[in-house]
Amino acid sequence: MEKQLDYDTMKFAAKGIGTMGHPIRLRILEYLDVYGSSSVSAIAKGIGEDQLFVSQSLKKLRDADLVKTERKGIFIYYHLTGEYPASVFVCLRKLFGSMTDNFYFLKDDVKEILPRDFTILAANQIKLFAHVDKMRILEYLILAGKNCVSDIVAAVGIEQVKVSQYLKKLRDDGFVRSERDGRFIYYEITKGVHKTALQCIRHKFMPLNVFS
Repeated sequence: MEKQLDYDTMKFAAKGIGTMGHPIRLRILEYLDVYGSSSVSAIAKGIGEDQLFVSQSLKKLRDADLVKTERKGIFIYYHLTGEYPASVFVCLRKLFGSMTDNFYFLKDDVKEILPRDFTILAANQIKLFAHVDKMRILEYLILAGKNCVSDIVAAVGIEQVKVSQYLKKLRDDGFVRSERDGRFIYYEITKGVHKTALQCIRHKFMPLNVFS
């Protein structure tokens, strides 16, 4: 089995993905990914939101190091910090394409705004699993496949009562499914934004440890 991300790296990733888990913030990042460096007014007009809310959201995104600023004359322009979080939208577009059989969004070079409803759904889904321990459990299930609670506990190093609580929430939110086999209950990850985001995070952070 492939190695899991270490705790500090996943905690770092959870903070970033958690900041994205808001409809306006995710749509702002998507706009910057598609259109590049932009002013507050252009972003607000582009996503159809009040400029004050956009400014507040941009501050949170900047504090999380997801966007950076550049002054040009009297105007301040915002742009993504780099490959991440841009790579998240590559993953989300492919997920949308696979869910809808829209082959256009499955192309590697596509940069286009996704349907608003899908982006809002993605943001609302993200905020439900954007927690370091939940993400470590989901990551393990991606790598190891269907597993029981005791194996998950041994792998992620979280006490069993907490793992059981997290799994219940993850199951209630549709991120994992469970089935009983004798006296054991086995869990496996489902398809969706959560699995796509974790795979994207691994692709970003696995080649190098940001804390090494």
